Amino acid sequence: MVIRIPTPRYQPDVVLRRAGYTPFRDPRSGEDSYVRRTGTHFYPRFHVYVQFEGTALRINLHLDQKQPSYHGFSKHAGEYDGAVVEAEAERLYQALQ
Repeated sequence: MVIRIPTPRYQPDVVLRRAGYTPFRDPRSGEDSYVRRTGTHFYPRFHVYVQFEGTALRINLHLDQKQPSYHGFSKHAGEYDGAVVEAEAERLYQALQ
């Protein structure tokens, strides 16, 4: 699910940390993102990628259900919509306003 904030009031890093997200660097790709665990284990977890498009903020949110199960592939059991993802998207949208 993509969340767009036209002009965020605060730095995304600060807001995401306050919302329970921690920075995460993918060891395979080296790409930076943020994750928020839903329990005590590493999965399931909310996973967001943040990009600026001019002055607008674009957040790509999904729920990782488990780690990738095929060596050399990045496919995983991720949910990009649904009630749980929509509720988290609304929570982030309100935090970033």
